[in-house]
Amino acid sequence: MTIDCRGEELILDKERAIYWPSKRVLIISDIHIGKSAHFRKHGIPVPSTLGQKDLSRITKLLDSYPTDLLLITGDMFHNKMNSDVEDFKAWRQEHPELKVALIKGNHDDLKASDYAGLDIEIHEKEMLMFPFRFIHDKPQTTDAYFNITGHIHPGITIYGKARQQLRLPCFYFSDTCAVLPAFSAFTGLSNIKPGKGDVFYAITPTQVVAV
Repeated sequence: MTIDCRGEELILDKERAIYWPSKRVLIISDIHIGKSAHFRKHGIPVPSTLGQKDLSRITKLLDSYPTDLLLITGDMFHNKMNSDVEDFKAWRQEHPELKVALIKGNHDDLKASDYAGLDIEIHEKEMLMFPFRFIHDKPQTTDAYFNITGHIHPGITIYGKARQQLRLPCFYFSDTCAVLPAFSAFTGLSNIKPGKGDVFYAITPTQVVAV
C-alpha cells in the first residue's frame, strides 16, 4: 500500500517494511537477530532456520526495491554474538554495496567492534532525514519531525460476525508517529489502544489493508 506522510510517498510492504522511494531507503525494525540461538542456548528448541528466513525476506525486499540504505529502527540484534549473527555476517558479505544503519534499541548490546566488523553505521539515539526522525521508541515530546519507530511490535485484532477473531501485525500511524511491525515473525504482538485520527494498516498474508 502506498500512502502520503508529511508530503512524502511511503510504500507499506506486507513483508513488514516501509520503502521510501525518493530516498531509496528501506526501513525495518525489531529483527532480533540472534534470538533463536539465544533460546537454543538455554535449552528451548527453536528452529535455527528462523533467522535465515528473515534474512531471505530482506533479500527479497532488496530485489523488489532499488535500495541505497537499509535502515533499522532498533533491536536489530537480540543479545550477544552467536551463530545467528554469524549468518548475518555471511549475508552482509553478499551485499557489500548496501549501506546499513542502525538506531540502537534496548536489545542492541553488541560491542562497537562487532558493529564495525559487520559494516553497520550506528546511531545511539536517532537519525534525522527530514521530514522524519528515525528512533527506536516514541519520544515523549514532538517537534517538526514525524517520528518513525519500532519497539512495541504493534498488532491489531479483527473480529468476525460469529465470534471469530484474528490477530495480525500492523503498521500504526498517529498524527506525530508511525510504529513499524516487528520484522521478525519470532516476536509477540502488542495491541494498541487507538487515539482519535489514528490509522492501522493490517498485514495479511497477501496484502496490507487499512482497517
